[in-house]
Amino acid sequence: MKDDRKASTCITLRPLAIEDYETVLKWSKDDAFCSANGWELNRSPEELDRWWGMCVENVVEDFLRMGIECDGKLIGYADLAGIQDGCAELGIAIGDSEMWGKGLGSRAALAMMDFAAEKLSITGFTAETNEANVRSRKMLEKIGFEEVGSDGREEYMGMDGLLIQYKLEV
Repeated sequence: MKDDRKASTCITLRPLAIEDYETVLKWSKDDAFCSANGWELNRSPEELDRWWGMCVENVVEDFLRMGIECDGKLIGYADLAGIQDGCAELGIAIGDSEMWGKGLGSRAALAMMDFAAEKLSITGFTAETNEANVRSRKMLEKIGFEEVGSDGREEYMGMDGLLIQYKLEV
């Protein structure tokens, strides 16, 4: 893993809370964020509230979602999916698209990987992103992930594209 921790002073991870709903509601009104993260556009506040409640309260054995804070403000979330045998798939979403491109995603990814290694004994990470998601691809490569293949297709920002798979052993 490349060391980008010197710049990670503002990033902390924490459990999600029902009280985060207002922030999530703002994200849901950001078309760029929704298109980049597969969120339905123009969700009703009531449907979003039900969904957020499930995100906060639903405990699944092989999945973990943590809030990403910067200077005490919720700015996104980090996921570990398919947790099994010391491996997991990493996912990062920065909620406010105006905060994209500032290195927060890579710092959050490193924080989540440190958490996963220390608390869950995870040493192998995978990730997947659309070929058109250049920021995500650069972030993964910046923190040491290597491209290992391409399989499947998915919509990103309204366009269909190839999915690129990555891997990192720590």
